[in-house]
Amino acid sequence: MRSPESPRSLAARYSGGPKHAMAQRRLPWLPFGVLGIVAALAVVGIIFTSGVLNHGPVEADRVTPTSTPSVAPTVESPAPMDAATLRRSFALTPPMGWNSWNQVGCAGLNEQVVKNAADAMVARGLQAVGYQYIVIDDCYQSGRDADGNLIVDPARFPSGMAAVAKYVHDKGLKFGIYAVPGSQTCANYFDRYPVKGIGSLGHEQQDVDLFVSWGIDYLKYDWCRADINDGLSEQAAFGQMNDILLATGRPIVYSISEYGEQEPWVWAPGIANLWRTTHDIHENWPSILQHINLQVPVTSFATPGAWNDPDMLHIGNGDISVNETITHFGIWCMLAAPLFTGTDLSALPESTISLLTNPELIEIDQDTKGVEATQVRNAGGAQVWSRPLADGSFAVALFNTSSATKTITASLAEVGIPQAKYTVRDVINRAPVGSTTTGISGSVAAHGLSMVRVTPLSAEDQRRGL
Repeated sequence: MRSPESPRSLAARYSGGPKHAMAQRRLPWLPFGVLGIVAALAVVGIIFTSGVLNHGPVEADRVTPTSTPSVAPTVESPAPMDAATLRRSFALTPPMGWNSWNQVGCAGLNEQVVKNAADAMVARGLQAVGYQYIVIDDCYQSGRDADGNLIVDPARFPSGMAAVAKYVHDKGLKFGIYAVPGSQTCANYFDRYPVKGIGSLGHEQQDVDLFVSWGIDYLKYDWCRADINDGLSEQAAFGQMNDILLATGRPIVYSISEYGEQEPWVWAPGIANLWRTTHDIHENWPSILQHINLQVPVTSFATPGAWNDPDMLHIGNGDISVNETITHFGIWCMLAAPLFTGTDLSALPESTISLLTNPELIEIDQDTKGVEATQVRNAGGAQVWSRPLADGSFAVALFNTSSATKTITASLAEVGIPQAKYTVRDVINRAPVGSTTTGISGSVAAHGLSMVRVTPLSAEDQRRGL
């Protein structure tokens, strides 16, 4: 990435010496001319001294030089931003949006599904709380033309992809697309999608040029057995695409998916904005619980602009209870996870929309400190998670993994909160709980979650006896 060009320094321009305009034959009039000039200068001096031409009060400490022309100050160019810092800057908080895969997979993908998702994201209030990306996953492709350019399936997307991207952008949203580093997409292998040759192997620059012409803001780059099929290595392939994306000069958020096989949390920060830590999540409770537990060893690796991704949300899909749905979303927020829905937003009940748009939960997910929650206990069917926040408060989650209601209690010391007096607020129900100097306790339903924000009382509040 080239560093920004330095502003050009400005220099004052000077005219040459005096012009000798009077001919020799006019010299007899010289004394009278000099006297006129002296008189004129005297009048001008009187006018300026009296302030007749001043537009405001004279500033005694301002000295206007009369012999040295003013020169514009030199503006120093900012230090060039290295590639890793630039990459992080595109997603300083976890990205939020909608992805087509969990809703319609391969078979049901089409232009109208995408437009409906954009419409519903705006109409149902998700855009207003931070959801912004509309991402088209696999199966939009119908091959490559004679020049190797990807062809968008005209039956699925009759308007063309640039028009779909414009529709999304006109809603004030951002547009994302899917590609793979190898020769086969995941749908080719797992769903028997019959269209061949649609992977980006050998077409990396060509595909990015096409995506940029559409106006993409987000790329999901999915591994899909590229090591087995094509002999690629993860770090090299994902790094190559990052270089190409950065060279476009467009702030494209970059999501990589290799399912945690090669510990991307170690090498992907600065290469990608988010990386999958697991294989695909499924629309059932055992899968959700498994994905939560798999995050425990990796939470320390996330930082602003570089996020662990436990996979997309399955809220509204499958056989997931109300308590399990709340836990799914609440723990994702504790984990500073990217929040991507994958369901028909227009069909969700208002209670589910209320959860997805809960500003207090989203504020925790999007906290600028960018520190993931740490699991401090997992015993007897109870998990306790704690997360420090940018304003000095803490988010604490009490998670009941058992099949019966359970009271869970955690001391301030256990969750890493200094001893003091704190207010406690239930962020799921958006209601005050009270204050504490000792710890947190709650009755938590089976597979359910109690999640609170613990905020230190100021000295003034404590003086007032709050």
